[in-house]
Amino acid sequence: MKNIDYIDSYLYSVEQIAKTLDRKLIEKAAEMILAVRNNNGRLFILGVGGSAGNAGHAVNDFRKLVGIESYAPTDNVSELTARTNDDGWDSVFVNWLKGSRLNSKDCVFIISVGGGNEEKNISTNIVVALKYAKKIGSKIFGIVGKDGGYTAKVADVAIIIPTVNGDMVTPLTESFHAVVWHILVSHPTLKVQEAKWESLKNK
Repeated sequence: MKNIDYIDSYLYSVEQIAKTLDRKLIEKAAEMILAVRNNNGRLFILGVGGSAGNAGHAVNDFRKLVGIESYAPTDNVSELTARTNDDGWDSVFVNWLKGSRLNSKDCVFIISVGGGNEEKNISTNIVVALKYAKKIGSKIFGIVGKDGGYTAKVADVAIIIPTVNGDMVTPLTESFHAVVWHILVSHPTLKVQEAKWESLKNK
């Protein structure tokens, strides 16, 4: 495959995913996050690897543009590595949630390619955290790829990024993490503040 063909294939896949994303589920997610905010709940955004970077970006947007208290445990590298070193990787998120006093008003928001899979030993820290969130009665929201893994099984709302190209599952899913959360933070139901450039459009 020539380089230009690869680029065409990637962008064609972006187009196909955009056409098939479940609009009703995105709207349902907006309504759920609104209810969490109105109930003085918080968003705890969990992701691993590239999804951890997306989680940190999403925290900024939900705090600033949506006005909902939001956190990502991966933003605090000192606590993350201390908990990993002392307690183990599998429990790093659940112990962080316990320390943050996760409760039934809150929402655990998963940003992941696979959604966690205990049997395959993939992102088991997400699985353990979700089991705890389910026990506590917190809301669960996920933007995930492939079949959604454990997240899709237990979430109140799980938006699964369709697999349209098996060779590009990770980059396309991580790209659409950002697309979906940007839809949410700019959604008329949730937005309480314009982003900087939009606020300057009439000046």
